[in-house]
Amino acid sequence: MTHIKVNVDGTTYEDEVEPRLLLAHYLRDRLGLTGTPIGCDTSNCGACTVDLDGATVKSCSVLAVQADGSEVTTVQGLAKDGEWTALQRAFHERHALQCGYCTPGMIMAARDLLRENPQPTSYEIRQALEGNLCRCTGYQNIVRAVLAASGQEAPAVAEEVTA
Repeated sequence: MTHIKVNVDGTTYEDEVEPRLLLAHYLRDRLGLTGTPIGCDTSNCGACTVDLDGATVKSCSVLAVQADGSEVTTVQGLAKDGEWTALQRAFHERHALQCGYCTPGMIMAARDLLRENPQPTSYEIRQALEGNLCRCTGYQNIVRAVLAASGQEAPAVAEEVTA
């Protein structure tokens, strides 16, 4: 067992963990933060995306021991005092989800994009989210939600395809 100390969503945790325990499993099974789903365990789907010390990572590809001394933000840690962020509201208002399984990872990846590029184009949004799979939505409403969160109006569907 290895001792770790990690700050997750503003709360510091100290634990003894198996060195091979994945961060995704630590968050879900040990801390009960089930808002970070595990979709593939191979880093292909992006559903388990979290913020680790300011960088977006797929938590199924990071060991919990690698997060020792770090700050982790999950989708559950985004809302402050029960108030959703503009991005979370936009996902809700633009119906940017169906089953919702990919939504936490999409929101975390989009959050990272908007930190780096506050006014992305539809094309830039699609490029930034290409590591996150959605099997339900066709992505149009996800792109519209990210545009709305950035303060931009969503373009017509024809513009989305050609942009």
